[in-house]
Amino acid sequence: MSTDVTAKTPAPAPPGKEGAATGDGMLQLMLDGMRRNMRQYGMLFALGLIVVLFAVWTDGDLLLPRNVSNLVLQNSYILILAIGMMLVIIAGHIDLSVGSLTAFVGAVGAVLMVSHDIAWPLALVLCLAIGAAAGALQGFFIAYLGIPSFIVTLAGMLLFRGLTEIFLEGQTIGPFPEGLQKVANSFLPEVGPETNYHNLTLLLGLAVIAFVVLQEVRDRKRQQEFALDVLPAKLFLLKLVALSAAVLTVTMLLASYKGTPIVLLILGVLVVGFGYVMRNAVIGRHIYAIGGNLPAAKLSGVKDKKVTFLVFLNMGMLAALAGLVFAARFNAASPKAGLNFELEAIAASFIGGASMSGGVGTVLGAIIGGLVLGVLNNGMNLVGIGTDWQQVIKGLVLLAAVGFDVWNKRKVGS
Repeated sequence: MSTDVTAKTPAPAPPGKEGAATGDGMLQLMLDGMRRNMRQYGMLFALGLIVVLFAVWTDGDLLLPRNVSNLVLQNSYILILAIGMMLVIIAGHIDLSVGSLTAFVGAVGAVLMVSHDIAWPLALVLCLAIGAAAGALQGFFIAYLGIPSFIVTLAGMLLFRGLTEIFLEGQTIGPFPEGLQKVANSFLPEVGPETNYHNLTLLLGLAVIAFVVLQEVRDRKRQQEFALDVLPAKLFLLKLVALSAAVLTVTMLLASYKGTPIVLLILGVLVVGFGYVMRNAVIGRHIYAIGGNLPAAKLSGVKDKKVTFLVFLNMGMLAALAGLVFAARFNAASPKAGLNFELEAIAASFIGGASMSGGVGTVLGAIIGGLVLGVLNNGMNLVGIGTDWQQVIKGLVLLAAVGFDVWNKRKVGS
């Protein structure tokens, strides 16, 4: 006995409907991709909107080449601190001492270079070592003695602020050597034929665009190899175009003035270096692990105490670097230097996507958060908004960023 089985085929779509269905499906994929990556790209969109808003509000003054260069120079030390603070927050901790530590290192540097005529390269190395030692001391109390980071770094904030007063004896010391001043204030030299733009900056910008595109393509291929969700092809191409356009715009603006600031190169090295460590190195994965789920990380063999110790050592060294950049930019070490720097760095990290519970955040996110604050400060100064209302607006921006983070997590969880 045989059975005749007839396969049922779906009825063909009406003319014109198949293309529409395909288009709707692609649109849905794009929307799903954006929704999954809203946490990562939300503040990048917000930064673009803020730039456009103040560019219109200031009649284009915000995007003048000179102002863009000043924006980089004025916020360089906060961005350096934000990188280290992002790692601390990802690990599930907080550091309230970085503002006082920047002031203390600046004071020590002034005493070494100005009062004792020590060569600035040697003084730079000594100051970085002092910052690393201060961070390691705090990391020891937190990691190995189990004292909460809030308490340890609060004590450090008071301690380093007092030591700054003692070293400077209540006075402002300067000026710093010319070589160190150039690190914080100067630009790359002019090379090549005489044009209307800074040639070296143009070449550097093209190299950055190529690096960004190759890195994004490589990351996408790796995610596909591990069967992870990736952006749809059209949305990914749009992302590459947007990133390239942003880098090209900044490159042209900088090249139209004096070129690339030296401190921007330092920031670039830090971003690339720490970004690689957090994405690819074992220590980076361990930082995410202890911040995301400490008991599970311990069971997996992660040496949480050692990782925490290294995170705070790194924060101390970056605070020392920021302190030297700040002191060299203003050509003096002051007892009141570094006030509220820790709050700016913490705000930049949370605006850039860090989570209060730890385990979430990126180095690039810290830079985006710092730029959001920097553009807000610069734009509000240009339009004449008083410092009182500036504090109110920045507070609301921070609250909105954290509120968006909480809403997004609940949305994804549901």
